[in-house]
Amino acid sequence: MLKAPSFERGVYELTHNNKTVSLKTINAVQQMSLYPELIASVLYQATGSNEIIEPVYFYIGIVFGLQGIYVTALFVTSWLMSGTWLAGMLTVAWFIINRVDTTRIEYSIPLRENWALPYFACQIAALTGYLKSNLNTYGERFCYLLMSASTYTFMMMWEYSHYLLFLQAISLFLLDSFSLQQSDKVHEVYKIYIFSLFLGYLLQFENSALLVSPLLSLVVALMLAKCLQLNVKKGTFVAKIMKVINFYLVCTLTVTLNIIMKMFVPHKENGHMLKFLEVKFGLNMTKNFTMNWLLCQESLQAPSQDFFLRLTQSSLLPFYILVLIICFLSMMQVIFRRINGKSLKETITLEDGRIGGRPEIIYHVIHTILLGSLAMVIEGLKYLWTPYVCMLAAFGVCSPELWMTLFKWLRLRTVHPVLLALILSMAVPTIIGLSLWKEFFPRLMTELMELQEFYDPDTVELMTWIKRQAPVAAVFAGSPQLMGAIKLCTGWMVTSLPLYNDDDLLKRNENVRHFRLQIYQIYSKRSAEDIYKILTSYKANYLIVEDAICNEVGTMRGCRVKDLLDIANGHVVCEEGDKLTYSKYGRFCHEVKINYSPYVNYFTRVYWNRSYFVYKINTVISFQS
Repeated sequence: MLKAPSFERGVYELTHNNKTVSLKTINAVQQMSLYPELIASVLYQATGSNEIIEPVYFYIGIVFGLQGIYVTALFVTSWLMSGTWLAGMLTVAWFIINRVDTTRIEYSIPLRENWALPYFACQIAALTGYLKSNLNTYGERFCYLLMSASTYTFMMMWEYSHYLLFLQAISLFLLDSFSLQQSDKVHEVYKIYIFSLFLGYLLQFENSALLVSPLLSLVVALMLAKCLQLNVKKGTFVAKIMKVINFYLVCTLTVTLNIIMKMFVPHKENGHMLKFLEVKFGLNMTKNFTMNWLLCQESLQAPSQDFFLRLTQSSLLPFYILVLIICFLSMMQVIFRRINGKSLKETITLEDGRIGGRPEIIYHVIHTILLGSLAMVIEGLKYLWTPYVCMLAAFGVCSPELWMTLFKWLRLRTVHPVLLALILSMAVPTIIGLSLWKEFFPRLMTELMELQEFYDPDTVELMTWIKRQAPVAAVFAGSPQLMGAIKLCTGWMVTSLPLYNDDDLLKRNENVRHFRLQIYQIYSKRSAEDIYKILTSYKANYLIVEDAICNEVGTMRGCRVKDLLDIANGHVVCEEGDKLTYSKYGRFCHEVKINYSPYVNYFTRVYWNRSYFVYKINTVISFQS
């Protein structure tokens, strides 16, 4: 974008990119979600920063600034819920201490969610204020505008944002179903979703994934269901029956609308996610290499003991569980009272000891349970849940209302409960803060003093060789992860990229029905001729074999790349009853290193080090004995 003569020309070159993947023109902005980079390039030139700071440091500065907004939004949310800034400070402290679990990859800066989640945190803060019962008109308008802007921006920054908003919509639907908040406010939020989805669809090059998203189906179903209940009076027996019917109607309509949309709207995006979930939960079996490879990834497994141990050592998990239990039980108590037709006060005071009656608290309880359920199934999604844990736990221990709710249940009479609740809401977070300072502050300072450096000489040597020796028009083939690094570091064209939202690139990596279209087959037991046909079909000039993959020693049985390829090719027994078949060829990545016929006829080794072997793909085959 900075090298382009104009912004329009830069966008055009990215949206019609034919210099990244061989034999394919891609819309890099849409497929790689490069909207943050477009905005950063405009800011860099508009602010005159090109005369002050290098682009890379400007880019990093924006990402770090967004993380500051992220933490600030959590601070404000916790403050709004508890009524004290102590909760915000404790939220920030827990977030920093548990930062390993608040991000997907700790040492990676340009992650898409690093750009998107700060806006989602702002949206949650605005929604928290919007749901409060005692909010004045001006405050309500401000929260509504902030929520609208942050919802749309969040949707533009991350391709998976609508799934997270879908969980939020479910939380609001449950909040509305139990009459814990005025329906008008909740349905205003639904309108924001619809506006953001359609505007995002138009500005994201008619992104069909937004039209077939479960979020749109759910919101439309909720709107239709609302029309059927306008004249039903609250508190009557008919109203209770209608609540049950409404719940069933919304669920049925959501599924039906989603199926209909998928029938009429052409879509390919994110279909791999549904297939993965089917295999993950045992609803389907597959020999597909990509699906089995994803299932083997550590980040997609259930949470490890280390994860819970880290949260416990920082005292976060115990307090979160305590706060969640008290809020959940209080919420259920309020719901049962409403179902039984008992009238509840609209304005809740501290003496009432009924924290479950506040709509913003109930929303957060439901939302954190949904996010926690995801994190318990897939550890890689912990970065969505852990910040929520920090915020909710800090709010609870600093909220006099929560302590008062507990004392009401315990029927405390020896000490004045209101006074004790106020004392504990200040004393407990102070004690926690001092203990965290004593234990973790020295560690944090030590880590800040450490100057870490990237050290991978073999990869650096490979990239240097490519930039100095390879022709400018050369096309490289290899594993998608390595190809992504080569494109990033050298700019040379590659045959594939580590993208899972593009069907063609997935087929290039691995295709069950057409094994000849697999780039990964260089690590399987296939002939030199087969591999040669695969590579030349994508006009590749050079092949890179990674020793780490070829000689991989995996800790998890059957999860090595070569094992998964053998399963996909039918060269090993997967289950009892499967027919055992053998390949008459050796593993290609081993055989090609020996430099004998027929491998030497098709491939010529031009560079190697301890980790990588680079072979030139011969354009003229010379058969040798």
